[in-house]
Amino acid sequence: MYWMKQSRQENLVYLVVWGLLFATPLLSLYVRTISDSDATFNWTELFIVWRRFAIYLVLFLIHNFFLAPLLVHQRKRVLYITTLIVVIAAFMLYQYNSRPDFKRPLGHKPPMEQTDRHRQPHFNEPPRALDGELPPFDGPRPQMRHHDAPPPIIGERDILAIIVLILMFGANLGIKSYFRSSDDRKRLEKLERENLAQQLEYLRYQINPHFFMNTLNNIHALVDINPEQAKDTILELSKMMRFVLYEGNKQGVPLSRELDFIRHYVTLMQLRYTNKVKITLDLPQSTSDRQIPPLILITFIENAFKHGISYQHPSFIEVSVSEHGDAMHFTCRNSKGEKPNEEKGGVGLANIRKRLNLLYGHDYALRIKNDAELYSVELTLPLKS
Repeated sequence: MYWMKQSRQENLVYLVVWGLLFATPLLSLYVRTISDSDATFNWTELFIVWRRFAIYLVLFLIHNFFLAPLLVHQRKRVLYITTLIVVIAAFMLYQYNSRPDFKRPLGHKPPMEQTDRHRQPHFNEPPRALDGELPPFDGPRPQMRHHDAPPPIIGERDILAIIVLILMFGANLGIKSYFRSSDDRKRLEKLERENLAQQLEYLRYQINPHFFMNTLNNIHALVDINPEQAKDTILELSKMMRFVLYEGNKQGVPLSRELDFIRHYVTLMQLRYTNKVKITLDLPQSTSDRQIPPLILITFIENAFKHGISYQHPSFIEVSVSEHGDAMHFTCRNSKGEKPNEEKGGVGLANIRKRLNLLYGHDYALRIKNDAELYSVELTLPLKS
């Protein structure tokens, strides 16, 4: 049933309005009896007013539960307007039939004003005409009196009642549309949150395998070069895996934990390269408790190691993080390898852009420069408490 699906707030509004409407004549009559000692509490007068209100209440219920849903929920404008016209016409017919002058036949004259053709004329009256003869005319003919005229189809009170009825239907549509838009807005916000969570989860599952694939390749290379260093890298990897497993699914992690993750990763990568690769890591030793999304910076550092290292020429990677009030500034600069970076960061960079757009909208700044010999990334993020 539709009435069971209506919001409680909407039904409460209707209950309060109609309760006040029916209580108004009761309070008015009560105040009048208190202020005037000669006045009595007339229940008959009160029931007459309530009976008029009851007609509007019945029409309101019909409109609220049957007619308004046609327009607000089903968008059937033609059916709604047609049915509404029928309801208003029925209301007009009821108003006409319930008027006191409707029950008196047209042309009816009060008994005292009726003439008797067999009545003997008074000696002062002019002589009356016999059957078939016209009476003598000695003055202006009397005009039809007001009570002899037929009652108008629509009177002043009927027009006022119809206007009140239309305004009541309009208010009902306005309240119903307001609560409908409010429910739609809440439903849309819920869908957006669910969609955001699903997209972020999808992007995390893409980042983690990509990251571990590169890390395992590094460990595999170290096993052949230096087995002892390979053991150390496995320990570093275990710390990184613990961070990914227990912190990677959270909405935010403290900035210090993200920086520790970067230190472990850079330490692992440094074991693989010679002195020809200059790696500079400038991270603050102490930070605030503000949070950022986990694994949001590692993709840029991965790309720097993947595309910025040259085994034939000196190369460099510079990573720095600084905290300025409620914002974090991240910079990653690296030299270009032998092969140009044609993919512009590949899938990892595309995913990180999607994450930033979903999480921050327009509240972040990402600037990427891809020159002939230098590739740089500057990212500014607001820190969350």
